Amino acid sequence: MWGGRFAEGPAAVMREINASIPFDKRMWRQDIAGSKAHVAMLAQQGIVAADDAAAIDAGLDRVAAHYAEQGVAEDLALEDIHMQTEARLAEAIGPVAGRLHTARSRNDQVATDFRLWVRDAIDQTLTALAAFQRALLARAEQHAGDVMPGFTHLQSAQPVTLGHHLMAYVEMATRDVSRFRDARGRMNQCPLGSAALAGTGFPVDRHATAAALGFDAPTRNSLDAVSDRDFALDYLTAAVQCSLHLSRLAEEFVLWASQPFGFVALSDQWSTGSSIMPQKRNPDAAELVRGHAGRIMGCMTSLMVTMKGLPLAYSKDMQDDKPPVFECHDLLGLSLAAMTGMVESATFRTDRMRALAESGFATATDFADWLVREAGLPFREAHHVTGRAVKRAEELGVRLDQLPFAEFQAIDPRVNEGLYDVLSVDASVASRTSFGGTSPANVRAAIAAARETLA
Repeated sequence: MWGGRFAEGPAAVMREINASIPFDKRMWRQDIAGSKAHVAMLAQQGIVAADDAAAIDAGLDRVAAHYAEQGVAEDLALEDIHMQTEARLAEAIGPVAGRLHTARSRNDQVATDFRLWVRDAIDQTLTALAAFQRALLARAEQHAGDVMPGFTHLQSAQPVTLGHHLMAYVEMATRDVSRFRDARGRMNQCPLGSAALAGTGFPVDRHATAAALGFDAPTRNSLDAVSDRDFALDYLTAAVQCSLHLSRLAEEFVLWASQPFGFVALSDQWSTGSSIMPQKRNPDAAELVRGHAGRIMGCMTSLMVTMKGLPLAYSKDMQDDKPPVFECHDLLGLSLAAMTGMVESATFRTDRMRALAESGFATATDFADWLVREAGLPFREAHHVTGRAVKRAEELGVRLDQLPFAEFQAIDPRVNEGLYDVLSVDASVASRTSFGGTSPANVRAAIAAARETLA
């Protein structure tokens, strides 16, 4: 490729460091699609003869069929997927293949291919997120009325339902969907036709190639078009947020599967054993999802550091933009699939959840609220009275709803036996009817709304 300017070939190490074909071969479908759109436009504009364009288009189909059947060879001399495809095309149709690169550069070519690849990756992620949400909704509906302890500081706080807890992750996934869609909308402009950095003197129709490739419009500045990787960073940022959400659920599954919690039994499909301890059932899939989140964060950091000081326009540093994005996509896809499988197949031990919800004085706030409503106490005074009741129940080793009425009256004579109506965990969750609250009716309504949105 450099024969006209360079008298000698590159050193072996230079050849190796300069080549990106080992990783950018993943973009062969996008490279073929971009080339077909480009040559169609060249013919439409009269820049390339119709017969030549038809030969190139057919040749690209042959190259694509070869890639699909045999894969892409890693020829370091051809550097990247773009030169690999051009060489394969020349083998297939001869010298006319050289006309394909008219009015384009590898700079706008790779920018276009990479955008197409990231756009496809976003679409795949959105499909996986929808499957994850459907799994959560199914289990939330199944457990809409099953009581469990709600935690703050990992301490028993107030009773909630398992359905409500799972729906919290549906909300997180919904925000993830929004971020990926936003990223897709922002990136959907086509760099093709920007050439190396300054545009081209050929009478190209950039709107035609943009439309042919499913973009909303061509990019507006050729310098920015070939050097922008915001679209990749947007994707990585959304992926990091998504991986954090998956990691939080994974962490809960790890905790819940432990003997002290005993809230969930993960299926054999998503557990492993120990090489020395035959009794072990380890939640390794959840732990790996938790670990993948750290690697995905590293992918984002890697590309940010690569891009942080680059002058306009293209620099060879940007060849390293793709490995972190590819790695992130693979890890996120695995994490989403694993968490979806765990949610679908987990056995939730609702009897254990209820027992712990009942044992942690989780309805204390309900008693304080009752004192405000029924006895007319200011909330701060009601908080103090309730705290004394909890302390007394703790001293006697009983639940709050098992504390004798005489004990309540000794603490504050303004109480009456109606207080017992609010001290059960079922009464507590049923009373939380404010919008977004944990009452079973609310949970079922939220599930219906989420399904409508998902549809």
